[in-house]
Parts: sequence; structure tokens; C-alpha cells
Amino acid sequence: MVLFGLLLLPILLLLLYFIVRPRPINIPIKNRHVFITGGSMGIGLAIAKQAASEGARISLLARSVDQLQKAKESICQAYEVEVSIFSADVRDYDAVERAINEAGSIDVLVVNHGVYYLEEFETQGLDVMKTMIDVNLMGSFNVIKAALPLMKDRKDKEPASIALMSSMAGQVGTYGFAAYSATKFGLRGLAEALQQEVLENNIHLSLISPPVTETLGFEQARKTMPEITKIISSTSTEMKAEEVGKITIQGIKSGSFIIPCKLDGRALAIATAGLSPQRCFIMASLEVVFVGLFRFVALFLQWNWYGIIKKKKRKFKKKPVTASLIH
Repeated sequence: MVLFGLLLLPILLLLLYFIVRPRPINIPIKNRHVFITGGSMGIGLAIAKQAASEGARISLLARSVDQLQKAKESICQAYEVEVSIFSADVRDYDAVERAINEAGSIDVLVVNHGVYYLEEFETQGLDVMKTMIDVNLMGSFNVIKAALPLMKDRKDKEPASIALMSSMAGQVGTYGFAAYSATKFGLRGLAEALQQEVLENNIHLSLISPPVTETLGFEQARKTMPEITKIISSTSTEMKAEEVGKITIQGIKSGSFIIPCKLDGRALAIATAGLSPQRCFIMASLEVVFVGLFRFVALFLQWNWYGIIKKKKRKFKKKPVTASLIH
């Protein structure tokens, strides 16, 4: 049996070498135009600085003019690159289109903007859910829809990239993330389908899946997230925005479809590979060989999470009802 496995492995590797699609690609960053939404702070700004450090021309889009100006100054102080800023709400297609047309042809589009509010689905307001859908999902449609014609008509015809900022919450749903995860799962469907449409234009999709990241947005969300969500989220260590920014640019340059940010993220990417594109035949081999093992690990994690939920729910039921102030 062991001998059979050893003989089968090189055959598997050879087969995967020929069938993985899309084919491997290198996407240059130096002297190219990188356009980043949500680029005035947090992960977006970190991505911008990493791209600037590699000689890219930077365009940032966000709502706050003041924050955009601060971001521009911080990049220009550190790197000798051209930085343009554009104020627009991604929910407003016309405003986004004007900004992108003014910025000019885009080589690397990083769709990084997003909002999240963590709460149980039953108690979360429909207006809050709609905000997340409008910003995270429809806002991404607006940005890509506006940028795609210019990306297809770019002059140099070198490989281009559209990178979508998803989340580990876009790979697995967890307590308190129902509405937010729905928007991030939606981005995966968008990326998988769009890759098939734009590959002949030498445009390559990436989906970044960071864990909890130390940003102002998460600090705000932490204040109101359910206790169960805090416990489950604590099983994955937080990352700094600068780390995510560096990994994002590295992943874009290699044309990776799924860009995980940590070892557990890599395992989750293998466990949830499904029918997603895969450029690297070695990673494809790991997915084929280890998918069963990681499915077992995933079931163990689910067992642990459901145990936490059950225990906490029982504890909440035992607490006496007390009056509370409505703020």
C-alpha cells in the first residue's frame, strides 16, 4: 500500500501540473497604477504603503477627505511615488465612476472597503444588514463595474489584477457574523465567476482572507459583539494591518486566487477549496491529499464551537432578568 502511494504521488503531481487553471502568472507592481478603495486607513493604507515601497503609482478612494489627505502625506513622506486621492462613497456608482475615470487606466484594483457590525441575526436591524450589503457587496460591484472597461483597454497589456478584500468570515460562518459573512461569501462567488469572464483580458482575480485584524473598525465592532462571538473569535490570533498589507501585495504579484494570511488560514483555504481556481499545482496537490484530514479538523472545530454556544446559552438562561437602560 505504501509503495502504491509512492508510485501514485508523482502521477498525481504530473496530472495536476497539466490541468490546474488558470496557469501560473507573475503580476508586476513597480511603475504600475494601483487603485485602492478604503485606502485612507487600516488595511487599505497598509496595502498602499506596501505597493508604494515597490514603486507603484497609488490612487486612494474613501469618503473622508481629511483622512485621505493624511494617508497621502504619510505615503509621500516615506516613498517617492505619485499619490492621488478621490473622495466618493462606493454606494454611489456615478461618483465612483467619475473618480476612476479621473484616475485613469488601472493595473491593480484592490477592492478593500467594507463595514461590519456583529450581532445575532434575530436582533440585528434590517437597516444595519442593508448597509453591509450595500457597502460590502454592491459597493464592490460598483467599483469593479466602473474600473473594468479601463482595465481591459490598458495600454501595456501586462497582467492586471482585481483583488477583493474578503475575510476568514467569508470562508466559514460563525456566531454573530451572519449578515457580514453573507456579504463576504458573496465576494467569493463574484470572484470565481468574474475570473472566468476576464481571464482572456489577462486580468487575474484574488480574494484576500485575513483573520481578525487590529483596525479601528474592529475595535468599534468589539464593543457590541456578542459574548459568544468574542470567545469563538479569540481562537484565532489577531494580525496587524501592516502584515495583511504585505501578504496582500505578495499574493497579488503571484496571481494567487485565495490569499490566506496565516497558517490556520492556509488550512482553511485547503478545507474550503471547492471549485475555486488554483494556479499552483503544488497547492493543488496539498488540497487533493489533505482535504479529508482538514475536513476532520473542521468537524472538530465545529464540535468545539457548538459546545461553547450550548454552554453559554445555558448560562444566559440561568441569569435572572434585570432592568436595563436603552441607549
